[in-house]
Amino acid sequence: MTIATADLYDDRGDELDSLSLQLLDLGGRTAFDGPVRTVRCHRDNALVKQVLNSPGEGAVLVVDGGGSLASALVGDLIAGAAVENGWAGIIVNGAIRDRVALATLPLGLKALGSNPRKSAKDGVGEVDVPVTIAGVVFAPGRHVWADADGVLVER
Repeated sequence: MTIATADLYDDRGDELDSLSLQLLDLGGRTAFDGPVRTVRCHRDNALVKQVLNSPGEGAVLVVDGGGSLASALVGDLIAGAAVENGWAGIIVNGAIRDRVALATLPLGLKALGSNPRKSAKDGVGEVDVPVTIAGVVFAPGRHVWADADGVLVER
């Protein structure tokens, strides 16, 4: 990413939505961008794993875990697969785990926090559907930008 989100917002303003939810930077890259892919799930990361084990082609996976911090939706193995498969980053409205390992990966990763507890593996949820987080719609195919200042997405 070559442009800061603050500069991008100054330039494009009304074309973008800004996520007011405060997320932690937990990956090895703070700045990342790409087309949106989505997973909606609650305390079940089977679909997250499935999607991140497919070619990412520079996309950003937005995971709507409903804001739950009760169990992790992404850990070091799943994030490692994302790196291997060419994903630019992951934004999680929920928890991750393996923070120390995740910080070493060349991957953008933002999340609410962490919890060492594993999630279910039942495959319950939806893939590539519009998800709304803190009033901002993340629709598959729209572009998302993230850096230390926050997250912007095309309207």
